[in-house]
Amino acid sequence: MFTGIVEELGTVAGIEDQGDAVRLTISAATVLSDAELGASIAVNGCCLTVATLGPGEWTADVMLETLKRTSLHAISVGDQVNLERAVTPTTRLGGHIVQGHVDGVGRVVSREPSEHWEVVTISLDPELARYVVEKGSIAVDGISLTVVSVSDESFTVSLIPETLARTSLGFRAVGDEVNLETDIIAKHVEKLLGGVRP
Repeated sequence: MFTGIVEELGTVAGIEDQGDAVRLTISAATVLSDAELGASIAVNGCCLTVATLGPGEWTADVMLETLKRTSLHAISVGDQVNLERAVTPTTRLGGHIVQGHVDGVGRVVSREPSEHWEVVTISLDPELARYVVEKGSIAVDGISLTVVSVSDESFTVSLIPETLARTSLGFRAVGDEVNLETDIIAKHVEKLLGGVRP
């Protein structure tokens, strides 16, 4: 489990195509300070398992299902990615409950900068819209954000300078894909109340 508070920007150092999977090599520092084989690290909001560790870098295997459902299929060597270690029982929950299980991919529709923040609009699959509410939480590329407004096809978030400086949303351009994870609590409530979808 994660909180959506990004710890550092890592860099994709290598991509090995394995046919039905990809092995990513990612350069990092902070998230490796206590990492071990088998540990979970979120990469742009996708929970990945540490397969190998080396000085200043680690690798993870990305299966076909993950490539199909997330923006990791379009990643390139040199790309910067949001990294967060799994929480421990003593970690402050600064964001919200983030599983690292991406629901789908959205695209940056627009960016409206202002003096102290930036409003970003992101497309939203209508199938996911029912889980997104105004002032609720959503993870975008693993970043815990508060929803400002939502429609059946998009939502907006306001990004503070800290988020723009420390995460990939500082440089995502209009048209770029982003990973979306909606609030797991909303999905459980829907099922418990007799909602249709699992």
